[in-house]
Amino acid sequence: MNNPNTCDLIQHSSLVGDLSESQCDDLSSIATPRSLNDKEVLIEQGQTDESLHIVSSGALAVERTTAGGDIVTLHILKQGDLAGEMGFVDGTEHTATLRAMGATDVVSISRKDLESLLPSKPEVVYGLMRGIVRTAHRILREMNLQSVELHNYITKVHGRY
Repeated sequence: MNNPNTCDLIQHSSLVGDLSESQCDDLSSIATPRSLNDKEVLIEQGQTDESLHIVSSGALAVERTTAGGDIVTLHILKQGDLAGEMGFVDGTEHTATLRAMGATDVVSISRKDLESLLPSKPEVVYGLMRGIVRTAHRILREMNLQSVELHNYITKVHGRY
């Protein structure tokens, strides 16, 4: 039997807005809940991990090690946010480390397990992939806006700074 909390989290995440309750249940059947302790690493910068993670409680710090060896926090992922979506899709190395900030719970879906649904439930796989693309697109839009704002701040144009 599927964990009702996992089903609810998947159904109400931005990831699968196009899927029905029964399709979310199909996803939860291949999802694995995981608890992280404070400062525990979920994904290490430079490593591969072909799993998609949804933050179910707590928070994950998105950290990057600079060329000088400093660790910089780029973003904080909170409940409902996705983690590892690009590595999940293309299998490339992660460009940042994800570290728990306090006790954090995630729900993970491996690419291999998702692919097992492809023959019998292609609409579930399609809906999940649409959600990943939608999330990546939102992040790209936000980054583009931040880049424009930073450029305007540095060059002192298009606003009062």
